[in-house]
Amino acid sequence: MAARRKNSASRRAGKSRATKSICANVWNDTRWSVKIGELRRGRGRPAKAKPLFRVVAEKLPFDSVDAVKADLRDRDISPNGVYVAHDSMGVARYVGRGNVFNRLSSHKRAHNLELQYFSFYIVAEKVHEREIETLLIRAGGAQLHFNERKKRVDIQPGDIRDYEADTYFYERQYRKGRRKRSKKKTRAR
Repeated sequence: MAARRKNSASRRAGKSRATKSICANVWNDTRWSVKIGELRRGRGRPAKAKPLFRVVAEKLPFDSVDAVKADLRDRDISPNGVYVAHDSMGVARYVGRGNVFNRLSSHKRAHNLELQYFSFYIVAEKVHEREIETLLIRAGGAQLHFNERKKRVDIQPGDIRDYEADTYFYERQYRKGRRKRSKKKTRAR
């Protein structure tokens, strides 16, 4: 129902969603295939803002890592970005940044039976990689197996300085000064 409302709202505004254009088949096996494509701007959507991501891939089978890496190399796209390694249920287990395919291969060797899928995001401007990694780690919380500095499993917020400068933020703080004690009723014994 919500999807129908969203589509009708975009039609009323005279703007259509981006369309997918499949370019080539990159990898396949008996169960899955991995294809590369491009999102094309919809009618009525002028190019005012640059996209945040250069390449996006979500929950691809780990067996396709080498083929996807080779395809990106052939297209002369940097392999540096943010990655997520998922278990067989699709739950994120590792999040990190750097050379996506080297790091994913390393995690897969260490946890061969556990990890089944991977996602990665090649960020258009490298300065945003750390922010995106931080956001994914904090969203993943207790399910992740590493990076204790950024992971939060309690109600305490993370360090706001993990994000880029010139960013507005809201922060919860304890009230300063002496805390008032609540008056407890004492029973006469």
